[in-house]
Amino acid sequence: MSEIVNKVKQSKLETVDLEKLAAGIEVHELDIKDFLFQELILKEKEYREKLEQHDWSQYEGRYLAVFCSTDAILPKWAFMLIVQYAYGHAEDVLFGNKEEVLDELLTRKLSDVDWEQYLDKFVLLKGCSKMDISSDVYMEATKKLLPHVKKLMYGEACSNVPIYRQKRN
Repeated sequence: MSEIVNKVKQSKLETVDLEKLAAGIEVHELDIKDFLFQELILKEKEYREKLEQHDWSQYEGRYLAVFCSTDAILPKWAFMLIVQYAYGHAEDVLFGNKEEVLDELLTRKLSDVDWEQYLDKFVLLKGCSKMDISSDVYMEATKKLLPHVKKLMYGEACSNVPIYRQKRN
């Protein structure tokens, strides 16, 4: 009986898993509508009182995604006040819903990666993951990888889509 050989492990393929970048990122949403009169009207005194009464400690060490799900017209200072209250509790306060903020955080993390490590390598940008990583993040990772890689693919080692191959001089 012949030995089973894992050709994927033996290949010189480097895998970049964007889901691993998201490890440890916890994003909580704060919908401003909950602080508005009838979820639409900002009455400054009431708004400030509700912000003051809110338990900001629940965001300790977490990222806070701030948005308004109604068609309320809000002045910029309404968002600035939320930052003032969340400051010192939340890891960071960003504008947008949970998905938009996660995209922003992953894009930031891409800037911290040492992309030189993939110089002249065959790289697979992993496609299947438990979380839904946006096309925007994949596009940003592609831009970071292109100047370095010999070949870039998307998907899984057993079934991938070629994206880029370095031209020979």
